[in-house]
Amino acid sequence: MFRMRDEYRRSQVAIAALFCFLGFQYATWVSRIPALKSRLDLSEAELGLLLMVCGAGAAVSFPLVAILTRRLGSRRLALVSALCLGLVLLALALTPNYPVTLLIVCCDGVAVGCLNVAMNAQAAALEVAYRRTTMAKMHATFSAGSLFAALLASGVTSLSSALTAHFAVATALLALLVLVTRSGLLTEDQKPEPAAGSAEDKRRGGLRLPTRVTIWMGLAMAFGTVTEGAMNDWSALYLKDVVNAAAQLAPLGIAVVSVMMVLARVFADGWRSRWGDARIVRAGSALAGMGLAVALLVGGVVPTLLGFACVGLGIAAVTPCVYVAAARQGADALALVAAMGTTGLLAGPAMIGFIASGTSLVWGMGAVAASALVVSLCTTRIRFPVLADA
Repeated sequence: MFRMRDEYRRSQVAIAALFCFLGFQYATWVSRIPALKSRLDLSEAELGLLLMVCGAGAAVSFPLVAILTRRLGSRRLALVSALCLGLVLLALALTPNYPVTLLIVCCDGVAVGCLNVAMNAQAAALEVAYRRTTMAKMHATFSAGSLFAALLASGVTSLSSALTAHFAVATALLALLVLVTRSGLLTEDQKPEPAAGSAEDKRRGGLRLPTRVTIWMGLAMAFGTVTEGAMNDWSALYLKDVVNAAAQLAPLGIAVVSVMMVLARVFADGWRSRWGDARIVRAGSALAGMGLAVALLVGGVVPTLLGFACVGLGIAAVTPCVYVAAARQGADALALVAAMGTTGLLAGPAMIGFIASGTSLVWGMGAVAASALVVSLCTTRIRFPVLADA
């Protein structure tokens, strides 16, 4: 019993290191976008294209990711993509011009897509192997890695503005995380659940057509990440321009959402064990949508912040739980759901901007509330796994 518990903890720490790795790596280079913009003398349009290329690389990588996951397994794919992401930081520190930077950032997006699927496959397999809920804590670790990267960027830039020094230190820390990861990753992935026509699918090579359930999972993930991304990008502006909050209060919108999401993900695995993934996701996304809608109707700084808190609390468990359900369907389903999540994260803020420009930001944020409610509806079509926490 003690040996099994030790093995579980070792694997849990190793997989958590992957989530921390991805959050840290992405936040590291994104935090230095102003320095990259200045160094390469980029316009606003060129910078926007740079960010779009990164997201596009992650979004369109899912056919490659599905094939690599089946051929290499999630363990080897995670280690290979982690190595690529470490090299990306060094390449960005030395990039000579804008076209090369576009290529590097596109490669970063593809590697992010690979690691995203691999680490979630590992976490889902860990839950099945040990019959314990842990996915939400893994996603909280991702947020912690992003926070640590932001703090490191602030500390390093106070001493030196050089990208090379900062990215070299960050790469060294990423290498340490890989060392922590390597010894505890699971060697076998979770097998997909048998489904009608699965024998025929196995005889066919290449990608398989997504099932109806997989499409519902992808839609739930897409609208969930629309909600997350839009809150991060538009909450501060909503507080400033619509609620007329003081300038020093405007950033509290992002802070409230982020803090509530991290706290919810720390405790969500216990909630999953007690009430089940289906209830947590459906009730949570409904809370996010209704809480934000009420805040938009009432107005005022305090009601708005309370509404934002409802979004952070309610939407936090959606991504972890849908990833677990998708992993049970196999590599193709997991890759497609991850790609749709990335698409939602990219398209969400832009969609809200289009709505706001045509009407008002109130209606734009109303669309965010509607997205959260759509998640609740989509998840009624998903059969979530049931795991008892040991």
